[in-house]
Amino acid sequence: MREARDDAAPFALAAAGNLVALALVSRHAHWELLGHRLWWVWLVVAGPYVLLSATLLFGLGRLVRHDRRREIVIGLLALVWAFNVVGVLVLVASLVSRSGTHLTGRQLLFSGGTMWLTDAIAFGLAFWELDCGGPVARALAARVGPDFQFPQDENPQLARAGWSPRLWDYFYVSLTNSIAFSPTDAMPLTRPAKALMAAESTLSAITVLLVAARAVNILA
Repeated sequence: MREARDDAAPFALAAAGNLVALALVSRHAHWELLGHRLWWVWLVVAGPYVLLSATLLFGLGRLVRHDRRREIVIGLLALVWAFNVVGVLVLVASLVSRSGTHLTGRQLLFSGGTMWLTDAIAFGLAFWELDCGGPVARALAARVGPDFQFPQDENPQLARAGWSPRLWDYFYVSLTNSIAFSPTDAMPLTRPAKALMAAESTLSAITVLLVAARAVNILA
């Protein structure tokens, strides 16, 4: 509960804050998507993050005693991922549409960078919830049947006493995977872990290679 309150809830809230900032900047700068002023789309994408943060911050005490605690959190994370996909698709559709010629480099860099960062946060939270059956299972028992192999697992003599992966470790895995489009120091061991990393790499590649590359080309 402490890890969810101190780590996971602020992460989800930070992602929501980034999207709200993008919406406010888009409205102030009169940026358009698909030929319309759709700045409110980013507020819609931020909604599941706010709900997830509130659940982790205020409702986890009840969820821990709930038989469906993990299913509820996974459902919220799935909702976060679905809305992230919608945000990326809106960006890509705006880029390839006729109105794409009116998109500025600043708009694409800011929008693409925000979506890339929020995707990294979302998948970091997903990795945190997936590994070894979730944070509650990890807290109640040793890491049995892990979904990710960290360097400390392979070289326990290098790990600090009592070390166990926290959300920051999973966010680092997510961040490096979104940049390199492949695992770096932590290896996925199970099919769900590989599927999540593949999904993140795909979204990141679309965001970085299409949106950011186009933004650099049209910067004045």
